[in-house]
This record gives sequence, structure tokens and C-alpha cells, in this order.
Amino acid sequence: MPIHPERSKQRAAIAANKRWHRDRPELVEDAQRELRTQTLADHIKRVVDLAPSLTAEQRDRLTVLLRPEGGDRHAA
Repeated sequence: MPIHPERSKQRAAIAANKRWHRDRPELVEDAQRELRTQTLADHIKRVVDLAPSLTAEQRDRLTVLLRPEGGDRHAA
């Protein structure tokens, strides 16, 4: 599968921040977080597009997984 142009930009941002902003690791972390978020969003969209229609109950169960109290190990 070809790399989406937006993902290429995100990877370039990570590399640039690592090279030019070594004194600001939060820039690298933010860029990496954004890349992971976009990757996850793309995956979720592909899975949802392939899945059969969900009932309201099934949708609610899956929605809980995306909420911090639903198991987000990185919740603040």
C-alpha cells in the first residue's frame, strides 16, 4: 500500500524535529503521537468500512474502548 502524503509529512516532521530541535524532545513526542493517531484512525476507518452494520448496542460497546475510562493506559 502506498504511503499517504500526509503520513510522509508527519514522518518528515519527526525527522526534522529530531535533527534540528534536540533541545525540545516534546516536539518529537508530539509529532510521533500525531503519526500514531493518524495511523490508528486510518486503520479504524478501514476496519469499519469492511464491517457489517452495527447495532446501537455494539456501537456503544466499541465506543467505550475509545474513552479514557474504557481502558486508555495513557489517560491523565
